[in-house]
Amino acid sequence: MNFALLSELCRTPGAPGHEEQIRAVVDRELRPLVDEVWVDPLGSLVAHKRGDGPRLMLCAHMDEISFMVQHIEDSGYLRVIPLGGFDPKTLTAQRVIVHGREDLLGVMGTTAVHLMSEEDRKRPPKLEDYYIDIGLPVDRVRDLVRPGDVVTRERDLSQLGDLVTSKSLDNRAGLYVMIEAIRALGAHECDVYAVAAVQEEVGLRGARVAASRITPHIGLAIDITLANDGPGIPSHQHVSQVGGGAAIKVYDTSVIVPTEVVEHLVSIAERRDIAHQLEVMPRGGTDTRELQLSGVGSIAGCVSIPTRYVHQSVETLDPRDLDSAVALVAAFCETAHELPNLHLGPTSA
Repeated sequence: MNFALLSELCRTPGAPGHEEQIRAVVDRELRPLVDEVWVDPLGSLVAHKRGDGPRLMLCAHMDEISFMVQHIEDSGYLRVIPLGGFDPKTLTAQRVIVHGREDLLGVMGTTAVHLMSEEDRKRPPKLEDYYIDIGLPVDRVRDLVRPGDVVTRERDLSQLGDLVTSKSLDNRAGLYVMIEAIRALGAHECDVYAVAAVQEEVGLRGARVAASRITPHIGLAIDITLANDGPGIPSHQHVSQVGGGAAIKVYDTSVIVPTEVVEHLVSIAERRDIAHQLEVMPRGGTDTRELQLSGVGSIAGCVSIPTRYVHQSVETLDPRDLDSAVALVAAFCETAHELPNLHLGPTSA
């Protein structure tokens, strides 16, 4: 695993609708590896590596769960709304970056436990219980921050025993896999489009637009998946295992992956000795849905990276699973033209 690249991807901000900085990093990495790069109207980056076969669209979203400033209190504190799904209890004692006229360190503030009533201590926290303190007087705050500015979390990638942990591994891990798979890509027939998509966390928007414009015959999303393999959780609810290899999606609430895609991914993983596991996720969805349904549709699947503590600031994964996902995505790009039941006829309605 390239620790420096994954660290930069996790650290670089990219709130939904504000992905410019993370897009620049992806552009820098992919541009030397492909034939052409462009940005579509919604802001997704498309890197095209030409081939003479069917169009294959890879898709890894580059936005991260974030906040947007809604209001500035007369006391200078910021009130925010979420961009993406948060569990409010994970926000206590967190540091953030407010992207105003300049980047400003902030902390998520809430009532001290000493001042809570017994009833308050028992109830789960709500997002509206929190505010952001940037440590400046209100006049200075209003000079630097305005409603609509975005806020991202502040946390670096760290080694955790044999694992790594950071904020935003969802989905900077997927971006990493897509970049490294294009770097590792050998001979291929497919016409490959690697898309770093925007606004997944607020409704799979970037993937929808990109797929509608590219009209792929084959789609492959790259994202994290739940590895809720900790204490007290029955084994049948684990979804995936950290250290078990790349996860081949079979099902989530947004998509049923065609059998031929699952079988092809399993077959090439076995042929190339790539560690892998099957993923049936009973809740949640990914850009796979948009690859499958946008435009006239495509045959689509997903390679996932098992991740613990999803949508927290301490998301955790195994670098060996990243390496397996890189190898599997590259192998899929090299062999996807062999998929049965490809629909290579007209691609416009």
